[in-house]
Amino acid sequence: MKTAFVFPGQGAQYIGMAADFIQSDPNNLQVLDRFDLAHKTNLKQVMLEGPEDSLKQTSYTQPAILLHSIAAYNRFRANSKVEADFVAGHSLGEFSAMVASGILSLADAMHLVHKRGEYMIKANAGVPFAMSAIIGLEAAVVVDICSEAAEKGLVQAVNFNTPIQTVISGTAEGVAAAGEIAKAKGAKRVLPLVVGGPFHTPLIAQASLWLYDEMKTLPFVNGNIPVVSNLDALPCTDGNLQREKLAKQIVSPVRWVQCVEYMVNSGVQRFIEFGPQKVLSGMIKNIAKDVEVFSIDKFDDVDAVVSVTG
Repeated sequence: MKTAFVFPGQGAQYIGMAADFIQSDPNNLQVLDRFDLAHKTNLKQVMLEGPEDSLKQTSYTQPAILLHSIAAYNRFRANSKVEADFVAGHSLGEFSAMVASGILSLADAMHLVHKRGEYMIKANAGVPFAMSAIIGLEAAVVVDICSEAAEKGLVQAVNFNTPIQTVISGTAEGVAAAGEIAKAKGAKRVLPLVVGGPFHTPLIAQASLWLYDEMKTLPFVNGNIPVVSNLDALPCTDGNLQREKLAKQIVSPVRWVQCVEYMVNSGVQRFIEFGPQKVLSGMIKNIAKDVEVFSIDKFDDVDAVVSVTG
């Protein structure tokens, strides 16, 4: 059975995340201690104890989710014979996927997503922004709505999460106008998101340049498992090309529906999600009804999934 390993993005974090993986494996504790020492942060404490306001800061959220995802992945791989035919991640999760593929080391990936978080906030330069999830309308309709609302301010469809859930991002005025149009066109919900910037839009274009410069200082080697990229929903094992794609990803839509469809059309029948909560598992079930979907958030999830998948 063809299998894909997938990794969540920002928004899945919670206080106490990865606690059982950290307590059970000294390697995870060592990774966190080295990260905190190198970056003058208190990520370990924030993950395990909070406060929530700190965990929500993008520069903390991103390495926290990445560490949790890879800790769960490593535990599973140590106890399972299941191999991945593809790996993929949602936005930030693409860095986790690259660690699983072997393109990046865990330490380098955590450094990069910490900087990525800083850059994404810094790049906005004070422009009032917003992001909202539009639920209940087809993606093409949401794209048209954004074009219609553009006279009020920049707004774009940026996360194609399921066939009827699309996230929009841009200026506060543009997102508000698009939300009102979406309601008038029959959206079931327009859900404002608590975020630190207008992610995946040209409003944070400078972050793409800063991150690319940072990535050039670190080795990106060729991977062992194809990473299905958010940018174009195509597989990639070329480390240098993946570096280019990640820089562009910051200001480009996350084509998650297309990523899942590509993998399913390539024969994938089973998805295993690694990381906090079950966000991607829910999305995948709404994209591909007939595939098996498993998620590993807690330490005990590993044995449960291994008992079913082998």
